[in-house]
This record gives sequence, C-alpha cells and structure tokens, in this order.
Amino acid sequence: MKAAVLHNFDETLSGADFVRYEDVPDPRIGKPTDVIVRIGGAGVCRTDLHIVEGIWRSKVDVALPYIMGHENAGWVEEIGSGVEGVRVGDPVICHPLVTSGHCLACRRGDDMHAIDSKFPGINTNGGYAEYLLTGERSLIKLPKSLAPKAVAPYTDAGLTAYRAAKKASRHLLPGEYVVVIGAGGLGHIGIQVLKALCAAEIIVLDRSAMALDLARECGAHHTVRGGPGELDEVMKLTKGNGAEAVIDFVGEGDAVAQGLAFTRNGGYYYIVGYGGKIDLPTIDMITSEKTIVGNLVGTYPELVELMALADRGLVKLATQEYRLSQANQALHDLHHGRIKGRAVLIP
Repeated sequence: MKAAVLHNFDETLSGADFVRYEDVPDPRIGKPTDVIVRIGGAGVCRTDLHIVEGIWRSKVDVALPYIMGHENAGWVEEIGSGVEGVRVGDPVICHPLVTSGHCLACRRGDDMHAIDSKFPGINTNGGYAEYLLTGERSLIKLPKSLAPKAVAPYTDAGLTAYRAAKKASRHLLPGEYVVVIGAGGLGHIGIQVLKALCAAEIIVLDRSAMALDLARECGAHHTVRGGPGELDEVMKLTKGNGAEAVIDFVGEGDAVAQGLAFTRNGGYYYIVGYGGKIDLPTIDMITSEKTIVGNLVGTYPELVELMALADRGLVKLATQEYRLSQANQALHDLHHGRIKGRAVLIP
C-alpha cells in the first residue's frame, strides 16, 4: 500500500519534506479482534508536527521509520475471526486507542489510561496510509449522514475539544462566561460543543483574523484579537471579574499566563494545548481558589456522544482536503497557519 512515512525527526521544522510517500507492506490481521480499515480520511494534527520535532520521543517508544496519523475514519476492509460488531464495508470512525478491554481502566470506560494499549499514529503505525490496523473495540459505525473524510478529525481534535467543553458545560450557567483561547482545529469544535451544551456567553480569543471569522461562524458571542490589550478587553466583557471557565487550546507562549488571568476567582482553567508551562505562586492558588484541569483525548462513549451531535448538525467540521501524496504540503500549511479548521488526507 501507499503511505506517508516519517523517517527522520526535524527539530526545527525547516526541512522541505517531513515524510516520504512510498510503498510499504499492507497491515495484516494478527488477533481475532483485529480489524483492517480502508482509510477514507486521516486528520492532520499539530501533534503530528510535535512528533516530527521529536517532542514525543521521551513519551513513547517508537522506532523510525513509522507512519503517523491518529485521526482516522474509513470502511471496514477485513475482520478477525472473533469480530462480531462490524462487517466488511461498514463506514466507521476509529477511537484513537486500541485496547484489550480487560484492565480496570478499560472496564471503567477510561481507555486513555489503559494498562495495555496501542495508539496508532503515536506509538504504532497510523492512518497516513491506505489501510490501518485497529481493533473492533475502537470502532463506531457511522450514520448515513456522515462521510469518513468529513469526520476523521473528530477522533482526536473533536474528541479532545468535546471532553474539555463538556467538563466546562457541567458548571456553566446562563449569565456566566467562558473564554476559548484559540479558534483553530480544536477550538472551532469546542465553541460549537459549548453552544450545544450550555447557555454561557462564549468569548473567543485568537491572533488570526481567519480564525476569529471561523469562531463567529461557529457561534461565538464575542471575539477578541490577541495582542496588547486583550486582558483589558476580556475583563470588560466579563464585567471586570473574568470568566467562570477558560479553555486553552494553545497552551504555549503567553497563552497560559493570560488564560489564568482571564479566569475569575473560583473559576476553572482547562488546559488542552501543550508546549508551555504553568508557573504561579502557591499563595495565588490559595487566595483565588482557581482550579486547573488537564484534558486528554476523550473516551469511547464521548466519541459516540460527539457523533450524535454531528449527526444532528449541531457540530460541523471545517476541513481542507489533501491527497495522501500531499502530506508534506498539508503539514507545512498547518505549521504556517494556512488551514482554516482541520486538514484531512485522503488516499
């Protein structure tokens, strides 16, 4: 099969080609619960750029060359002898984790913390290819209203945004405020989820005019251009108190310090993006009683919930399509901020 393969790290992201488009062996069924999916769309994520940079080398044990791509959807191509939940030809979306289902974390529905798991595109071959090896337990059958190429980025970007926005929606009340930092691939989904799940006023901060236009399309009540004066503007919109919830989809640069400053006393700061650090005096934590909440990708049930919202048209992905052979162009466009929403590779 054809695949876009990572052979070398590029710590400065300065190379012309991050991956090579080449022939590789087809995946094969090895376990009774294995499923091979013919890829209909593979999302291109900023995490992929961090993988290229080598940031994930300390977190996962993966040997180069290998295939990135952890946001995948397509059609069932082949099934193991023990598979009963899907049939060949079924359109499916893949939860990013492949787990046995036997450990306590799995049985509690918390697959991201499973003892025995694989993460295609992170620690094993992923979906920047024509075919993907996954497991039956990871698959959700798609309704007729949703095409694989249109939903692939929901499996990480959408699911991560959904998990954070869902947490915030559980305590946000009418008349309260939520600030969303970053209206890109994750943020534009988070805005729509907040709109669907709660009645708080949504304030979106971004430095990109294109991203702020997208935020307004997605239902943001207020938009703030990032830069000097952003704190004053957010405080003005929140009547001088800050927001009851802040969801930070950037997580680097000055976003972390500003996000905490946007959060009112007793409020919640949800960190989703990464690359920066949280550094604040403990006395400030005590006197403000702010809560800092980390957010990993969501669970299988949460992906089912997100697909229900998408099926009803309450959440829509903004996507830009590329052929699999154009993977390097997609990665460069993402790196340089030229993508509105999410990039999707199509074999």
